[in-house]
Amino acid sequence: WGIFSCQLYPELGCYISKAGMAEFQEKLRLQHETTMHKELEKLLTTAKGAEQEISKKDFEGFKNLFHRFLQVKGPSVKWDKIHKPPEDLIHPYDKIKAQALPDSVAASLNKLVVVKLNGGLGTSMGCKGPKSVISVRNENTFLDLTVHQIEHLNKTFNVDVPLVLMNSFNTDEDTKKILQKYTHHRVHIHTFNQSRYPRINKESLLPVAKDLGMHGDHADAWYPPGHGDIYASFYNSGLLDQLIAAGKEYIFVSNIDNLGATVDLFILNHLMTQPKDKRCEFIMEVTDKTRADVKGGTLIQYDDKLRLLEIAQVPKAHVDEFKSVTKFKIFNTNNLWISLAAIKRLHEQNTMDMEIIVNPKTLDGGLNVIQLETAVGAAIKAFDNALGVNVPRSRFLPVKTSSDLLLVMSNLYSLDAGSLTMSKKREFPSTPHVKLGSSFTKVHDFLMRFESIPDMLELDHLTVSGDVTFGKNVSLKGTVIIIANHGDRIDIPAGAVLENKIVSGNLRILDH
Repeated sequence: WGIFSCQLYPELGCYISKAGMAEFQEKLRLQHETTMHKELEKLLTTAKGAEQEISKKDFEGFKNLFHRFLQVKGPSVKWDKIHKPPEDLIHPYDKIKAQALPDSVAASLNKLVVVKLNGGLGTSMGCKGPKSVISVRNENTFLDLTVHQIEHLNKTFNVDVPLVLMNSFNTDEDTKKILQKYTHHRVHIHTFNQSRYPRINKESLLPVAKDLGMHGDHADAWYPPGHGDIYASFYNSGLLDQLIAAGKEYIFVSNIDNLGATVDLFILNHLMTQPKDKRCEFIMEVTDKTRADVKGGTLIQYDDKLRLLEIAQVPKAHVDEFKSVTKFKIFNTNNLWISLAAIKRLHEQNTMDMEIIVNPKTLDGGLNVIQLETAVGAAIKAFDNALGVNVPRSRFLPVKTSSDLLLVMSNLYSLDAGSLTMSKKREFPSTPHVKLGSSFTKVHDFLMRFESIPDMLELDHLTVSGDVTFGKNVSLKGTVIIIANHGDRIDIPAGAVLENKIVSGNLRILDH
């Protein structure tokens, strides 16, 4: 406990110096770390065959994260050191698009790899298995649309842009089965698995797992540690070196559920034509914030580097300021263009410093656990000559909920070669604001409530709550609010046109 002097702790009835307290805390940290290492060694003894080598590599990454987690004191940024990024580091997309594409665009494409983050399950939308196999448009899944897009690129420019899927232990097996259907498509598909880390008991700071098993009661003991794990797991898989040897230079990374994240030839050309002495190793696509995006991470300048600032890093007193659309005008779309050689260099030098996200969870049995995670964009500060590109909102079209699904299934968008584009018939470039109630959460229930997807070309806002169904060829315009009270049901009849309407109570049209 060190020297008893300096600082009074009344509840202990004694004096404890700051130095003594620091020494005590350091001993406690060392104790936690030593015990954790012993527990991980025990877990490794339960591994079978090749699983031991894979888990050993995973645990190295986890130990590093756990060590840093124990060291963390307070917010990772000092608020008064945060500055708006200089204008010359956030390039407007319009200027980039104004540059004519060179004849060598095919040569640039041949240096590109598309990576999709495919670790998520469809559970939040009531689906089993990988989220990427949910049908989103004309029976096409997220994965189908991605394969169509890249195949179209490869055929149009006579190039070989491979697709790489970063799976998790949750999605790997199912995804590999589904990939067999693309065997005859003109796109080479590779997969690698992100790490598998043990969930930590919040009280004891020890792993919940008793062995490396993944089935039954053990499934809850493990988690994939966020998309920041891409750098280490890509490197460990051997695929990074394989792609570099094949002449690939950059990856374009995005979430598989972002239907706006297609390969953009203008951004690719911009990346490839940066001056040799200022070769850009990282581009983050950002877009203008709306009220719906106030929690999204933003780009700042900090210690003369571009840096991603997430809401979790913001001191409580400044959260409202962070959410302000006037001070922080842009947010990260998680569409990233990253140099393969730079990933290799930074990983081998162990200089990829990403802030730790502590994600608290409660397991089914009521046990409180924590997951240590990182975000892929947080590594931007480690790369040389990083840039932001302020892209149109159309490049950020995530499908996280059934409300998002309604938008992408509607006539607001047309589908061409796997890419969704806003209909020219829509007068406003922004998408309508749609809020569907809990009766629509699961995809199966959502589909049962629409005989056909309504015409939404002139819609601004839609709120639906309660037991509501839509007949065929319904048209929604302006602001439409439909609320069925508890126990009531509203059936919107076929062919109905609702313009600036509030519908509430009980409405049923019966056939006779």
